[in-house]
Amino acid sequence: MAQRVTITDVARAAGVSVSTVSKVINSRDGVARETYSRVNSVIDDLGYEGSLVARSLRSHKTYVIGVLVAGFEPFSAEILKGAATVLEETQYDLLAYTGARRGGGVGWERRYLSRLSGTLIDAAIMVTPTVMDADSDIPVVAIDPHAGPLGLPTVDSDNFTGGVLATQHLLELGHTRIGFLAGRPDLESSRLREAGYRKALADAGMPADEGLIRIGSYSREESHAPAAELLSLADRPTAIFAANDLSALGIIDVARQMDIEVPRDLSVVGFDDIPDSAQSTPPLTTVQQPLQRMGAEAIRLLLALLDGPEPESRHVRLPVSLVRRGSSAHL
Repeated sequence: MAQRVTITDVARAAGVSVSTVSKVINSRDGVARETYSRVNSVIDDLGYEGSLVARSLRSHKTYVIGVLVAGFEPFSAEILKGAATVLEETQYDLLAYTGARRGGGVGWERRYLSRLSGTLIDAAIMVTPTVMDADSDIPVVAIDPHAGPLGLPTVDSDNFTGGVLATQHLLELGHTRIGFLAGRPDLESSRLREAGYRKALADAGMPADEGLIRIGSYSREESHAPAAELLSLADRPTAIFAANDLSALGIIDVARQMDIEVPRDLSVVGFDDIPDSAQSTPPLTTVQQPLQRMGAEAIRLLLALLDGPEPESRHVRLPVSLVRRGSSAHL
């Protein structure tokens, strides 16, 4: 393995002192223009990168923004894409970090904020955090927090309206036995999507049938058992709204195993519009929440917190829309 290029290597190659290289790196005065250009050329040629820790000790800034996620899955991947797009126009770099799988449980974010803040990152975004009272010395923005927008600056989408849109779509297609595969009970987003489902049914004069509701936990694999329960009912639903796309794809998996054809025998609607939804067979009808834009808005809010003064709004709620594809059809 090649050794890391040091500031001494740069000084030697450029024929200057280490202190001169340090001045160039930190944009300080006292270096001739020709020397400044030569040192920067050597830095580029050698691929020199200063230590983040050393930089933070000198300037108290790392110019790195951390994104803390519970795991790298389609939802968080889209968030990261949006965040990275905005940071391309700034001097900040992005550090994606996950540790919940090793530590797990409520409050895992506090431990990793403490580990990263100050020496590795200047600010942080927490994706679907379990806490909203993170005690941190750095600015923090939450995306789609478990408990909703209570405390930290927050970015989320209109989950309630999304639940209404999905259920209204199935009602308009003539379905009356509409099942619901809920997400995790501890998440506000899941509760709001279920509330939207219930509201749309009530508005249509048909209160929700509790026998057609199951919990899918926002996981493709964990949705298989509850989906099988719904599809094994003597009077099974003709349509199911799932609280996220992974659960909806799990329903389609089970329907295929049971020789139930989607959408001829069963219509399925998801929520999120992750890339897999458009590539499934059939392509999934879903409620699109603008995941990349959520990441982008979180970065903009965080940059405003870093630059000051306090932004006018600490809560950004983005609209959702229904994307009609091949997994839903008229009864």
